Amino acid sequence: MTRITILLLLFLPFSFLQAQNKETEKLNILMNEWHLAATNTDADVFFGFMNSDCIYIGTDAKERWTKDEFVQFAKPYFDKGKAWDFKPIEREFYFSKNKKTAWFNETLNTWMGVCRSSGVLEKIAGNWKLKHYHLSVTVPNEKIKGFIELVKKQDNPPHQE
Repeated sequence: MTRITILLLLFLPFSFLQAQNKETEKLNILMNEWHLAATNTDADVFFGFMNSDCIYIGTDAKERWTKDEFVQFAKPYFDKGKAWDFKPIEREFYFSKNKKTAWFNETLNTWMGVCRSSGVLEKIAGNWKLKHYHLSVTVPNEKIKGFIELVKKQDNPPHQE
């Protein structure tokens, strides 16, 4: 092997990781700005980050919205200057081979306590857009029986056995 080949083999993985770290950093900033837009009730930034075919799944079993449905639900909160304030605790990203799709999961500090969300981002015309977002409330394992009883009393769709 030539020296150039050896050098390429040594530095190629490093440059790949560096590029992935830059994308991760970029996505972290975008996700932080998206959450901050809700805190600041900036509807243009918040809804603008969501792709036109985005799906938003909330914490209630009935909450599965298209972007238009979610805008209709959430915009009144933004208009009143009081949406929600989610603060990221941790976040992980995973990328497709072509680097045009990213999956993430995050843990958030919210008014509901600690929540977890996951989602899918897609790079469209050079810009990352949110395609899917799923928010869920976390329940400590030692409290799950009480939680199950509470949910059974609610008007939720029946659970499948």
